[in-house]
Amino acid sequence: MSDSLSALERSVLGHLDEDALVESLVDLVRIPSVGGSDAEVEVQEHVGSVLRDLDTDVDQWDIDLDELADDPWFPGVEVERSRAVGIVGTTEGDGPPGLVLSGHTDVVPAGDVETWGGSDPFSAEIRNNELHGRGACDMKAGVAVNLAVVRTLRAAGVRLERPLAVHSVIGEEDGGLGAFATLRRGHRGDACVITEPTSAQMVTATAGALTFRIEVIGRSSHGSLRREGVSAFELFLPIHQALVELETERNKDVDRDFVSDLPYALSFGVVQSGVWSSNVPDKLVAEGRFGVRIDEDPRTARMLFEDVVAEVAARDAWLQEHRPVVTWPGGQFASGWLDDDHPLITETSDAVAAAGGARIPPNVAGVYGSDLRLYTGIGGVPTLHYGPGNMRLAHTPVERVDLDEVAQVARALLVLTLRRCGVRA
Repeated sequence: MSDSLSALERSVLGHLDEDALVESLVDLVRIPSVGGSDAEVEVQEHVGSVLRDLDTDVDQWDIDLDELADDPWFPGVEVERSRAVGIVGTTEGDGPPGLVLSGHTDVVPAGDVETWGGSDPFSAEIRNNELHGRGACDMKAGVAVNLAVVRTLRAAGVRLERPLAVHSVIGEEDGGLGAFATLRRGHRGDACVITEPTSAQMVTATAGALTFRIEVIGRSSHGSLRREGVSAFELFLPIHQALVELETERNKDVDRDFVSDLPYALSFGVVQSGVWSSNVPDKLVAEGRFGVRIDEDPRTARMLFEDVVAEVAARDAWLQEHRPVVTWPGGQFASGWLDDDHPLITETSDAVAAAGGARIPPNVAGVYGSDLRLYTGIGGVPTLHYGPGNMRLAHTPVERVDLDEVAQVARALLVLTLRRCGVRA
């Protein structure tokens, strides 16, 4: 530990129960809370129960899905939900929360179980001091850390001057429904840390990501007479090439340090064409994500994308008469950022160093969409990312998180909480 810790901070850190932190993470990972599933509700109810047991004031509510969908700022969804639950736990204290710790409990599907090496993706196995499983990294380790901060404060008998709020949200993976609902309900704070996986580094800005769908119409014929048909697949190829060239252009002259050398990525996640092997395909549907530059209006990004598709169509006789259709279903993530000189950056870096971590460089940007843009934009809450887990392991069949890193992040956020919220004498 650093010499910069006060006696009180040292005492509080001594009450961190790392075994309880790991047990909490195991409990979370074993709930298969895939977005839109019943377990997505179950995991939220579980977090609400934990927060009530920790004597926080818990606001638990059923999210009005229809009302939010009519909101002009609605961030979009990619899965259907019949029910969704919001959870906010707030400690005692005067005034608005001095700090919000936010994390999402929904996870992406595990995919083919065989790719997990014979293990249950939701088993939460611990091997070589790493906890494995879907959601372990993205981002139930961060949620477990948030709960551990409250648990440790309670164990140490600390009463904060300003409240600490814990936001447990759903739907982050497909647009940000939970954070949007939480902010629309009026929950705010003076500052927020989202404990997304950052390898215990600090991320102060994130690119955006827009879900797109392209439909290309051709004309079917027997495969042996393919020249009498018009292949939707072949029509799509120059569209794909032109969009790849747009991606290259948009990633030139990047003026920030990013966690990837392709910060504004274009990715085709689904391409479907044809219904029979000996037919010329008469329709192709391509879906994917299109990166949004920091400080770029998503409307501008959508217009640039649509213009490229239109330009390709204008050069093809068939597509001039059968225009490709571009739509924007699903999540629509704008970019988000924290001002480079905001004190939360230095405060977090100082807390990390004081708790025994390496001093971390500021102003690194993430390449993924996240709830940060909702907190800083709609909520007006200064926000950054700092959490356990390597983002490159997220959404993969080798998803895991280092347990020492989980504990280190918990220590740092305990120090940050004590300094931001203050302690009653």
